Amino acid sequence: MANIHPTAIIDPQAQLDDEVTVGPYAIIGPDVRVRTGATIQAHAYIGAHTTIGEGCDVFPFACIGTKTQDLKYKAGDITYVEIGARTVLREFSTVHLGTKPGEVTRVGEGCLIMAYCHVAHGCRVGNDVIMSNGATLAGEVTVQDHAIIGGMSGVHQFCRIGAYAMVGGASKIRQDCPPFMLTETTGVETRVIGPNIVGLQRRGFSPEVRSALKEAYRLLYREGLNRSQALERIRYEVDSLPEIQQLVAFYAESQRGVT
Repeated sequence: MANIHPTAIIDPQAQLDDEVTVGPYAIIGPDVRVRTGATIQAHAYIGAHTTIGEGCDVFPFACIGTKTQDLKYKAGDITYVEIGARTVLREFSTVHLGTKPGEVTRVGEGCLIMAYCHVAHGCRVGNDVIMSNGATLAGEVTVQDHAIIGGMSGVHQFCRIGAYAMVGGASKIRQDCPPFMLTETTGVETRVIGPNIVGLQRRGFSPEVRSALKEAYRLLYREGLNRSQALERIRYEVDSLPEIQQLVAFYAESQRGVT
């Protein structure tokens, strides 16, 4: 059975699985699903059409599943938020509903969304992502698995943050950030400064992979080549490892350009 504090306000249309804990003064709206083992702490707010995954922990004053800030939203349209299993949403974090009918804002499994972070309408956040305090995602941003976004960073709408990438604190992201790389803003310039070596080591990537990514970075950013020339040389000169193929595909698929 769920453990619900008597001061919590839960809509009759909400569905709470076994072993869910709801703290004092928390509010859970209609058509919400809170899965097994999740904790909704005191004063947290879960809006309509939101799914909270198994084992999630929603901290005080987090607002999940509230109305999008996108002015294109039409009253009465039904949109959704989905939070994956074991994700932690810290104090005052916000995850907004989608804009278009049926649109889903997704945060994956095992993520840590720290205090005051914001995930806007239609974002797709992968698994094991960390957003440090005050990091914000504008609408329709994609963050791939295992990425880390530094505190107080802002990501422009429709940008992508690649897998295993790290965005330095207080960065201003207006274009895609490539996977496996470290991107940061220094002064007014945002640039890729090299492979995310420490992160890759911690995640168990082999020396062979790390060496290949260093060579790919050199060709992309240190040889004075244009992007097409650099990618062509990577295809012929760098070991065709899965990570290198993923890096090349990321550049090829970019719509906003890569930092």
